[in-house]
Amino acid sequence: MSTNGASTSDNGAVPAKKESKKPKYSRFTQQELPACKPLLTPGWVIAIFMIVGVVFIPIGAVTLLASNGVVEIVQEYENQCTRNFTTREQKVSFIQDSTAIKTCNVQLKVPKDMNAPVYIYYQLDNFYQNHRRYVKSRNDQQLRGDAVNETSGCKPEATTADGQPIRPCGLIAWSLFNDTYAFSKGVSTNLTVNKKGISWKSDREDKFGAIKPSPNYPNNQETNTSLIGGGRLDPDTPLNEQEDLIVWMRTAALPTFRKLYGKIEEDLKVGESISVRIENNYNTYTFGGGKKLVLSTTSWLGGKNSFLGIAYLTVGILSMFLALVFFLVHFKNPRPLGDPSYLSWNRKAHLSANSAH
Repeated sequence: MSTNGASTSDNGAVPAKKESKKPKYSRFTQQELPACKPLLTPGWVIAIFMIVGVVFIPIGAVTLLASNGVVEIVQEYENQCTRNFTTREQKVSFIQDSTAIKTCNVQLKVPKDMNAPVYIYYQLDNFYQNHRRYVKSRNDQQLRGDAVNETSGCKPEATTADGQPIRPCGLIAWSLFNDTYAFSKGVSTNLTVNKKGISWKSDREDKFGAIKPSPNYPNNQETNTSLIGGGRLDPDTPLNEQEDLIVWMRTAALPTFRKLYGKIEEDLKVGESISVRIENNYNTYTFGGGKKLVLSTTSWLGGKNSFLGIAYLTVGILSMFLALVFFLVHFKNPRPLGDPSYLSWNRKAHLSANSAH
């Protein structure tokens, strides 16, 4: 029964209205928010490509000139220092023999004037420092000195056989690069290698603390029961001052990488002969890796790297070429903007009318 136009049930209750499933109106749901909707006319497209070309080509040329201005000497030595051995097995046995003399000498010729500082790098090939198990095998709390005996996450180089914690623990520290280089110029002029300031300041101050290596650090042990990985650490020097270790523990992303060894703070002149006495200790022969010694200057852009300049030039030249192609196409076959005759349904109607005739 209804008295005021609203239907009621037998008990007098008014039934609830069904809620609509329609979404509430908003400018967001109806896609009515202000937006940039550029109209890419042929003129705008040609102009954009031209601007990209005009900007990118000079940047690429300047970048490439800066890279080409860097003087770089690269010397492979993992095979040169094992000339008496022909097979991989012989080289592995030689490098693992603690009694063998592993020194060798290489001669470097300076191709252009190299102004100080001359940076010394070692390059390793086929060495995957980005391997997940390798990268995780460290303990940052221990390195900072917050928990000097904490070794969680350092397996398999966490503790010694009798359960004593290793400091620094982990595979990264244990595999520290330990080839050494001594440089001389002329007959007897030794070149001093400065190894201070080769690591990141943030690493020295924030990631490594003033704690010293533990006496049971595996690479420092003389007994044959300890598996030697790489370089030794000075037991009397805090970790935040052992910059070779700090540089090594900033792991590389690619299997071929360079790490800074030191700096020669003396100009090298064109034609000079640099003699390098190498202690070839690091075992890259087991996994088929390679070792190179690199001497390099720098520019305002950094080290020698032609990729960035070539990339800018390639994009710039391609943009100029596309701008020219679009201009010729538009010049040869222009059409008014928004011509409805190019709509698909109008084209179909036009084709049908032509076929009927």
